[in-house]
Amino acid sequence: MKLNTLDIGRTVAVTFEHGEDFFKALRCACEEAGIRQGYIPLFLAGMSEAELAGTCRKPEDPEAPVWSAVHLTNLEAVGAGSLAWDEEHQAVSPHVHLSVGTRQHGALGYTSHLLAATVQFLTEMIIVEVTAPQARRIKNRALYDVPVLTFED
Repeated sequence: MKLNTLDIGRTVAVTFEHGEDFFKALRCACEEAGIRQGYIPLFLAGMSEAELAGTCRKPEDPEAPVWSAVHLTNLEAVGAGSLAWDEEHQAVSPHVHLSVGTRQHGALGYTSHLLAATVQFLTEMIIVEVTAPQARRIKNRALYDVPVLTFED
């Protein structure tokens, strides 16, 4: 367990437009606000389509992360996430998880890591900026190269 006290900056609200790419809109919002790291305590969204990490196949290694995508359409979503700075790409690196219900299948639910999505109607999001310490995602080779959130002084 690692514990860090976060210095909190601004709190901003952002809405995404119908048809926007979710991650592109999130990165643009962070760039426009000058936010390099933070967290998303909550967002509400409609999504015309989304890809969540998941599989219907038996994994070769049941302990390894699943990076394949499950494609879903016509969704209502509630999510949260964290934002760290990606030095290599000079952009915010979001890590978002969400729970979705499929509108056309009795609100059947799915929960997982969000890989991609297109906004349908709206996305309403709160972003809380973290001013210190510096947040990065470092690939942990001992954990299948999963990028783990780390803080630097």
